Amino acid sequence: MTPRHRTLGFLACALASSLWGCGFFFGKIALEEMSVGSMVLYRFLFGTIGLLPLLFTHRQRFSAADWRTLLIASLLGIPVLFLLEFRGLALTTVSHGSLMIGITPVVLAIGAVLFAGERMHALGWIALCVSTLGAALIALSSSHSTEAHGPTLTGDLLIAASTLIALLWILLNKRLMERHNHLTITAYGVTAGTLILALWVPLTWGIPPVHGISLKAWGALAASGLLCTTTTTLLWNWGLTQVPASQAGVLLNLEPLIGSLLGVFLLQEHLGALAWLGGGLILTAAFTLTTRGPEPLLAEA
Repeated sequence: MTPRHRTLGFLACALASSLWGCGFFFGKIALEEMSVGSMVLYRFLFGTIGLLPLLFTHRQRFSAADWRTLLIASLLGIPVLFLLEFRGLALTTVSHGSLMIGITPVVLAIGAVLFAGERMHALGWIALCVSTLGAALIALSSSHSTEAHGPTLTGDLLIAASTLIALLWILLNKRLMERHNHLTITAYGVTAGTLILALWVPLTWGIPPVHGISLKAWGALAASGLLCTTTTTLLWNWGLTQVPASQAGVLLNLEPLIGSLLGVFLLQEHLGALAWLGGGLILTAAFTLTTRGPEPLLAEA
């Protein structure tokens, strides 16, 4: 891999993570006027619009095993992941939820150890403990909050649980992209997940509303779909073809950073001292875990 391609790969992952950080902000706006299921479905319907041309320009023959992997990844990475994540967001704040997402790089590193045959150095296990402590502090600050519409322990824990689903989605996509073009995997994966959502949401959440939704909410949904879904997935999947997933993980730190700043400065949310401390520990641990001087923290066994 040339240095130029590595640099572009890291830049693509960084931009994807920054745009993902806007997802909770746009989602919170839409959730003021509709249910979690409706919001997630509309987000992916908009996202699929941006990917439809790729279904015709990047036709691909998948083996039966690849179809199974693609459908499992689509099920986990879209309906399960996003319904769980945004159910958590409905119960907490954008800034709290974004900080909880900060444990994703650590979860990704652990996944590389368990499923990708990599090994973690002692510093990695220390970083894991620090990150866990940070998440616990954020959760503790949620349980002590007395604000109306403030953070809750349940909401924060649901978002933390969604990072485990995100790990499986990333690893499954990484495996598929070893054999297929990243554009193909993105287009087919998001479309398949959206079709599952279109069946799932009406049965469990009811028919999504069409009338009575403000232009502000529609704009937030369109931004969530086209920027935070289509653009991010294309950038991230391409980036993973250029750099290792464990090294790209550090750039996921931009997601909680952007998300928490949007929550504090645009939505006027409040972060207590424990939440700031916990978020700092999570970001520090994730940065330490994925950068360790000239040698990668995660090495092949």
